[in-house]
Amino acid sequence: MTPKEQITSLREELRHYNHEYYVNDNSEISDFEFDKKLEQLKQLEAAHPEYFDPSSPSVRVGGEVTKNFETVVHKYRMYSLDNSYSLQDLKDWEKRIKKIVDGPVEYVCELKYDGASISLRYENGAFAKAVTRGDGSQGDEVTTNVRTINSVPLKLKGDDIPKEFEIRGEIVLPWEGFNAMNAAREKEGLDLYRNPRNTASGSLKLQDSAEVAKRPLECLLYQLAGDDLPIVTQYEGLERARSWGFKVPQESVLAKDLDEVMRYIEKWDVERKNLPYETDGVVIKVNSLRQQEELGFTAKAPKWAMAYKFSTEQVSTRLEKITYQVGRTGAVTPVANLSPVEISGTTVRRASLHNADQIEKLDIREGDEVYVEKGGEIIPKIVAVDLSKRPDDSQPTVYAIHCPECDTELIRKEGEAQHFCPNEMGCPPQIKGRIQHFISRKAMDIDGIGAETVDQLVEAGLIATYADLYELTVDKVLPLERMAQKSAENMVNGIEASKKVPFERVLFALGIRYVGETVAKKLAYHYKSMDALMKMPEREHNSTDLFSQATDAATEKVEELNAIPEIGRVIAQSVCDFIQDPLHRGTVQRLKEYGLQMEIAAEQLEGKTDVLAGKSFVISGVFERSRNELKKMVEDNGGKLSSSISGKTDYLIRGKNMGPSKLEKAGKLGIPMISEEEFLGMV
Repeated sequence: MTPKEQITSLREELRHYNHEYYVNDNSEISDFEFDKKLEQLKQLEAAHPEYFDPSSPSVRVGGEVTKNFETVVHKYRMYSLDNSYSLQDLKDWEKRIKKIVDGPVEYVCELKYDGASISLRYENGAFAKAVTRGDGSQGDEVTTNVRTINSVPLKLKGDDIPKEFEIRGEIVLPWEGFNAMNAAREKEGLDLYRNPRNTASGSLKLQDSAEVAKRPLECLLYQLAGDDLPIVTQYEGLERARSWGFKVPQESVLAKDLDEVMRYIEKWDVERKNLPYETDGVVIKVNSLRQQEELGFTAKAPKWAMAYKFSTEQVSTRLEKITYQVGRTGAVTPVANLSPVEISGTTVRRASLHNADQIEKLDIREGDEVYVEKGGEIIPKIVAVDLSKRPDDSQPTVYAIHCPECDTELIRKEGEAQHFCPNEMGCPPQIKGRIQHFISRKAMDIDGIGAETVDQLVEAGLIATYADLYELTVDKVLPLERMAQKSAENMVNGIEASKKVPFERVLFALGIRYVGETVAKKLAYHYKSMDALMKMPEREHNSTDLFSQATDAATEKVEELNAIPEIGRVIAQSVCDFIQDPLHRGTVQRLKEYGLQMEIAAEQLEGKTDVLAGKSFVISGVFERSRNELKKMVEDNGGKLSSSISGKTDYLIRGKNMGPSKLEKAGKLGIPMISEEEFLGMV
């Protein structure tokens, strides 16, 4: 046998043994025999480097050091999930589903493992890249570390594997491995790890992959993502992924209705305590990929999936003090400072009290014994007070009257839950918060500046607004504590590079209240430029009644904004308030003079028109083009999409196999039904 044949044979053998042991929990040979074969492979590969293969089992041992983890944009966004806590929540979700899709709906139930979300990319059947979830749009590349995880196949098996695809899952640390790691740390006198989830997540960002290889991490997969996948249902996707060599949990089941879903939830709410991994709920997904496509997404989550959270652990502890924190918009949030208490493997010292109404509703007071739980297993919250333990001298909580940071009197507008500090330009947390938002990844994404640096810059008097960033120089920032020449240069270069960030992200970065990424993009494409957005309706000049003229113009501007699809009156009023404020107008003018992008680039407008402006469309059925392509064409030409038919629908784009209920409703309402070809003729 030639060296090449020996290497090929050993690789196939070791892949097989790895898969049996780490995926199927079946040990076919002893550890000693496996190690001997692995060592033989390493020696052959060292002697014949011309046969190097990045998917060889020998690369799992690690050894590469990663100083910086590159940020990578997800080709297919990694959405979060909406949560439910009861059967009624699921019934309400199903009602929303059945308003959009016709015919029976099946569900896939999967256990929700508590780990670090990961996206694995495969090309030509081989492992190519691993990226953390990050913010859903982009994450950190951790390929070198994930390659060391034995349950991640480096080379897939089968002949029906897509040329390129991604698969999503969780990197988890089984309880057995977690306990063994802590036992070893205890012997060495080191601090113990708090819980498996955080330890698994932290492992992905270790610089030395050899250290990652020592940790008993596993990768559980549950969702395929890609174009032209050879599947038509979610359940088929799980089975196909399992056949390719992925570790897909066997606990997943196909449920024909919500009764079967609830039986699954009730079973695992009890039996999860016997699982080798942390789990905090069940994920329920619509099984049909065609129905998933028809349901689509909200800005944050798929409409076709729901996480059912198991009942949370609840503990009691003492509320020592109520303090108040101020956000970047001036919103004031009361915080409960607690005697430290363990919940779900973490130490909790603080919990949000939300607002004055919540404090009044539960009659929460300092000194109370309170019941705390983790809402959705993440955010601690107070759910009740043990009145039997309330001190005799207890006094009702009097909500703060003045800002804890700048002592300005707080305001609370009618209909709003929170109190606000109106000292927008003089309240330190608001100043710092707006700048931190401006430099954040989804906004201007300025390298070389973090929250601590912002604090230093503000406290040193170098900046008071985000516009001041563009006047910083290396010489100005060098005197800051722990600021080296290279760091100063990186900061200034990062600020300069941000001038190329597109207009819609600049608009989001301004921090206008209620204007998130989606709204900023909608406004940017509607107005095309900041000048157009900020232009107030012209009124006939009358020097005797300037106040009325300004008021009328503002009212007209709010109506103009409110007329834009999906821009409600609250957002419209907030935008109008921002663009009317002389300070904001001055800041925007400065940013414009510094060279930031204040209009949509010409190439961004290519293929976009207003021919469908004011028209609402519903798309239903199967088409030659993908549904996403048709949706994009509607939006690119100024139209509005809706998931359900109503009297406001202008057109139903009708495809093959369209459900009878939509046809019937469109007929009753007299909605024009057009084919794919007729729609293409419109644009």
